[in-house]
Amino acid sequence: MAPEGFPPELLGQPVSTRLAYFVGKVVAHPRLQETHHAVLRALQQPAGAALLIIFGPTGVGKTTLRRGVEQQVIEAALPELDRDPGRVPVVGLEAVASEAGQFNWKDYYTRALQALEEPLIPHKIIDRPRGNHRERAGGIPIGPAAAPELRRALEQALLHRRPTAMIVDEAQHLTKMASGRRLLDQMDVLKSLAALTETVHVLIGTYELVGLATLSAQLSRRSHELHFGRYRAEDPEDQRAFQSVLLTFQRHLPLAQEPDLVGHFEYLYEQSVGCIGVLKDWLNRALAAALEDGAATLTAHHLERQAEPARKLLSLAREIQEGEAALREDGREREDVRRFLGLRSEPMPQETPVSRGASTTSRRLGGRVAERLPSRDPVGVGGAERAS
Repeated sequence: MAPEGFPPELLGQPVSTRLAYFVGKVVAHPRLQETHHAVLRALQQPAGAALLIIFGPTGVGKTTLRRGVEQQVIEAALPELDRDPGRVPVVGLEAVASEAGQFNWKDYYTRALQALEEPLIPHKIIDRPRGNHRERAGGIPIGPAAAPELRRALEQALLHRRPTAMIVDEAQHLTKMASGRRLLDQMDVLKSLAALTETVHVLIGTYELVGLATLSAQLSRRSHELHFGRYRAEDPEDQRAFQSVLLTFQRHLPLAQEPDLVGHFEYLYEQSVGCIGVLKDWLNRALAAALEDGAATLTAHHLERQAEPARKLLSLAREIQEGEAALREDGREREDVRRFLGLRSEPMPQETPVSRGASTTSRRLGGRVAERLPSRDPVGVGGAERAS
């Protein structure tokens, strides 16, 4: 069934209103839905997992995933909030990159308390002056040894507010460490915080998070991993899903004439490296250019002007290739487990992906997908073949 388009009356609205409509349009595509449901299942039945680690390429839609999960958790908790208005169903925050090149736990605890809307935060810590000035994070005075007090305040707040989960976006910043500090120490801090407060911590980030769950046996036992991957051009089902997303976007571009994005699938796939977030940002820029020009539809010229340079696409492709390679199952490792357990060796299947979202790439991004189409014809409306 073809998706419905934008409200026709939108064409009479100012350019800013039309652009804001499309910028706010979110498509619940299959890859996003699969990961969304997997996260909710993990939160409803954590099975002893204190940490839920979600990783994927830049621009795949991880922030959209976080917002959707937060919204559904809040909606599910609404009946209980009538009885317990002091409860916070979910805590969402972003792990901020530090200017010092190492992760700042004091800043993290402070931001978490602010996300909980915890009152009187300055009175929960010991205010220690440092010389003639004080370090400040979010307007809160912090002394040289404030991190322990901030952590204890956060522990008490989480126990009191009882959130279902604490969701941390851009969690790869947690891997930034001071010289000599072990990455395992960073993860142990979060595992301990999650266990003490009985709050599942959801870490969402890039492929830099791959391998964090295997830093120790304890982390392996208390962690669960999810791969939020791209769409792969060599997979026919992925092709259909990507084309369906293109059809939805082209129907919702608030222009007098509907463009034919589906007919230019290969070019749009190439320029987005199969990531819906990258595609959406690109279409946002192209639509803004078309509206500024007063164009009736979106043309190839608008798309080309706003496309990412090849060097950036290559950087994204390499990140994807390295991340997917790190997830690939190694039959020798499984054989080592069997040997350790004293089991007989047996033939391994060709491929055993953990889930569809965690399946790996059978060949590198290349071939025709990486070749730019030479045509500069308008992306017109006549006789366009549309995906169902």
